[in-house]
Amino acid sequence: MPVFNEHAVLPELFTRLTALFNSAHGYTWRAVLVDDGSRDPSAALIRAQALADPRFELVELSRNFGFQAALAAGLAHARHADAIVTMDADLQDPPEIIPELVAAWREGAEIVRATRRSRAETGLRRVGFDLFHGIFGRLSDFPIESNSGTFGLIGHDAIEAFHQLPERHRFFPGLRAWIGFPTTDVLYDRQERAAGQPQQTLRRLVRYALDGLFSFSHLPLRMLTYTGVFVAFMGFAAAVFYTVRRILNIETAPTGYTTLVTVVLFLGGVQLIGIGVIGEYLGRVYDEVKQRPLYVLKRRPGGPR
Repeated sequence: MPVFNEHAVLPELFTRLTALFNSAHGYTWRAVLVDDGSRDPSAALIRAQALADPRFELVELSRNFGFQAALAAGLAHARHADAIVTMDADLQDPPEIIPELVAAWREGAEIVRATRRSRAETGLRRVGFDLFHGIFGRLSDFPIESNSGTFGLIGHDAIEAFHQLPERHRFFPGLRAWIGFPTTDVLYDRQERAAGQPQQTLRRLVRYALDGLFSFSHLPLRMLTYTGVFVAFMGFAAAVFYTVRRILNIETAPTGYTTLVTVVLFLGGVQLIGIGVIGEYLGRVYDEVKQRPLYVLKRRPGGPR
């Protein structure tokens, strides 16, 4: 669970996870909470819980690297588990659903997606989520369940496959779908936050949506290319139109206007094609070749406090 400024939620989270662990016999559980540079007492609360109950573990990052990087840190820390459940720490993903995920995994599914029947968000955030899932489902180059997010379970083989993906612009639901493996869904109702305010800002949500779009769809590039071709064609058509009018001695615009308009339209279309294609790919290549780590640990789990 990535955690960022969730001190108001953590006491209830600890209580509900402890009850889950105590009731689920036959399994060895660990709750790996990744503090993503929280500026509130979240890390201290998790550390105290880990001292009181060794089934809880704290992975502390040196600063705020973002939700996806924190999620990657947690997956790396729990890599040798038989299965990993990924979820938010704000209790919108109810821990009580986890036994259903485990049961579906035991029946043979390597990836179990927790798929929302409904969600409690309202207002602009709800509209934004619905809009993104509706558009992304149509633009993605391969099918991705539109009502699933981070919440779900991945088995050991899928975990190993996931760690072969080194890219920086990570969209977890897309990567989970891309690696394949037998997949099933467990339906649940997404709840309201247990306390506090959402920590994902609008800017981060938009960035996350763009990462998903650009990482799993070439359609934006194709649309830009098509737009450039259309504009260039319109420039060529305008050139033919004004040339014919000039040949037929039909009154036309002042001298020089025709040449200026056609050249600007044609070259503008060509530039849209080139800049659009080069810019998107170059920006992502630049991020990848820097080879910076996704996250930096503030201290090793189990190391000195």
